[in-house]
Amino acid sequence: MLTTHPFDDDKLREECGVFGVYNHGEAAAVAALGLHALQHRGQEAAGIVTFDGEHYHIQHAMGQVGDNFSSQSVIAKLRGHAGIGHVRYATSGDTVLRNVQPLFADFEFGGFALAHNGNLTNALMLRRQLVRRGCLFQSTTDTEVIVHLMATARSGSVIDRMVEALRQVEGAYSLIALAKDMVIGVRDPLGVRPLVLGRVGDSHVLCSETCALDIIGADFVRDVEPGEMIVLDSSGVHSLRPFLPQHRRFCIFEYIYFARPDSVMEGNSVYEARKRIGMELARESAVDADVVIPVPDSGVPAAIGYAAESGIPFELGIIRNHYVGRTFIEPTDQIRNLGVKLKHNANRHMIENKRVVLVDDSIVRGTTSIKIIEMVRRAGAREVHMRISSPPTSHACFYGVDTPKKEKLLAHKYSIDEMAKYIGADSLAFISIDGLYKAVNEPGRNNARPQYCDACFTGDYPIPLLDRDTPGETSEITYRAEARG
Repeated sequence: MLTTHPFDDDKLREECGVFGVYNHGEAAAVAALGLHALQHRGQEAAGIVTFDGEHYHIQHAMGQVGDNFSSQSVIAKLRGHAGIGHVRYATSGDTVLRNVQPLFADFEFGGFALAHNGNLTNALMLRRQLVRRGCLFQSTTDTEVIVHLMATARSGSVIDRMVEALRQVEGAYSLIALAKDMVIGVRDPLGVRPLVLGRVGDSHVLCSETCALDIIGADFVRDVEPGEMIVLDSSGVHSLRPFLPQHRRFCIFEYIYFARPDSVMEGNSVYEARKRIGMELARESAVDADVVIPVPDSGVPAAIGYAAESGIPFELGIIRNHYVGRTFIEPTDQIRNLGVKLKHNANRHMIENKRVVLVDDSIVRGTTSIKIIEMVRRAGAREVHMRISSPPTSHACFYGVDTPKKEKLLAHKYSIDEMAKYIGADSLAFISIDGLYKAVNEPGRNNARPQYCDACFTGDYPIPLLDRDTPGETSEITYRAEARG
């Protein structure tokens, strides 16, 4: 049986990464490199669409970027000076080729390709209206709703149609589109999902994170502002503001886990933010211990910060095998249990007879924490104290992050003491919501006007969940929440 690795099913997962480049002689190769850097945002599928001045060229594939876009023959087929790309993560059963982005459509004005990071919260409602109008959907992604809204818009330019479509949707989105010899980037009015603008030579780039600029030698120009539309064409870079301004609510989980640590988001180094989170965690939840050990790799920066603040030595007490794919064969329960060690193994010399502080970024279902703590105890730890660099994840995300239903979240079902007992820790502590805000250079959470989207911790959803709140549609809403990409 082919199955997901047991360590991979207990993390919140960012579902998409987007990349676009204009005025580059090797647009496809640049896009492929950019998607390589964004691979952490989606590992199930990838796609690139390019434009050569007359024709569009499209390549979609299941699997990772390196497995599909590394050969010269593939890149040679994607001719053009402009291109956009997408990496995608989706739940099992929904990872099919028809859902791989960028989506492509032929309009009256010509071809149009669209890549989307985020989730629309009124997609089901709009989809039903469009189907009643005769629209035929080819995928189950909410992104296709935008394409059909553009197709049914009043006549106008591609920009006019795109603005009209986006004014009808609710949700979180960073979009990159390719049309009529232009690349377009749009960020939702609250700026929940990230999008940045860069430059390499005479070419301009739009992408999810600055690490994708680094890999191609591009300079960071600035973040695309919430509610801003950027148009890259032969005359340069154009900024439009087609939406009413709103209070920004950037996703705070980008700092905790989603983004690569070498990226800069909203002016903050992700790596430094994670170290500060660890330092706040040490101030809030000190414990007598002999060693601080990160759960690799996402727990490393926070563990460094925790060790620095607490004065407890930092050690790599768990070693990760970087050559394990996302899936492997598990023929029996016995082999399945042994398979845990394929990805992580305890470094006994750093653990035996010691009081250990384990630092991880989050607890979702708790399955990973149980296995990690069991592993550390078998390596001879006298005590195991778990410290988590996020507040308890007690609510599902509906803005483009793959999360279990609320009922399956450990923090929704149990108190912190009950969670500690469940995972087998001697003690368990999470950073407070105010401590998290302090670590990202805020004085604390402004409860009347929160500075970030933190709905997975607080249940404070800044964008209406119109589909979920529609009576009598629970089963379909569940499907949409699981099918988003």
